[in-house]
Amino acid sequence: MHDILLVEDDEMIREATRLTLEAQGYRVRTAADGVTGLDMFREHRPDLAVLDIMLPGLNGVSLAGRIREESGVPVLLISARNDPVDVVMGLEAGADDYVTKPFDGPVLVARIRCLLRRVAPVETTATPTTSATTAAPAPSATAAPLRFGDLLFCPVTLAVRRGEQSLSLTTTELKLLREFTTSPGMVFTRDLLLERVWDYAWSGDTRVVDVHVQRLRAKIGRERIETVRGFGYKLRT
Repeated sequence: MHDILLVEDDEMIREATRLTLEAQGYRVRTAADGVTGLDMFREHRPDLAVLDIMLPGLNGVSLAGRIREESGVPVLLISARNDPVDVVMGLEAGADDYVTKPFDGPVLVARIRCLLRRVAPVETTATPTTSATTAAPAPSATAAPLRFGDLLFCPVTLAVRRGEQSLSLTTTELKLLREFTTSPGMVFTRDLLLERVWDYAWSGDTRVVDVHVQRLRAKIGRERIETVRGFGYKLRT
């Protein structure tokens, strides 16, 4: 059974969402403000956090950032506003995905399941050492580390180095990097990355892809991933 932390200041939405998630077999702990939510996260270490953006005390964007500083667990933001600035700020703070209110219970549950499936095979600490699976063909157990300039990536241990520096990547960043390294030079459309990395069979918001690619670039080198205008991204060889 997965533990979920739900931080939402609207009591009706909080209780309705809690009941929806519990009906699907999740164990849900709730908080009505960001400060209490952070305390509960630190005490209970849930498998996933669902955060409203407009929270008293500590807003959802700031709370997502604090959680990301301490853990690699998935963070899903919910908001009544579909403002691109809110979306980008939340994703840049460390959130993995977002939904806007009003949302259907089944949609929220599907997003949560996708996030939990993505992190289940992967160690979420600073330097993952266990193998993971994605929609892309899995590398063989004897796969050698892959080198791209000063970037070294081992598809078996998921270790990432840039020069002499060991890099700490989030689960989403690791899965993005592994997709790119399976086919260096291949152009990945945003929709394809949504399907393979976020496990979305439907069309999602491609801004999620753009922000996470930018975060990955900041760690492995901005020149390493090329934008192919009108199509998507590719790993430079």
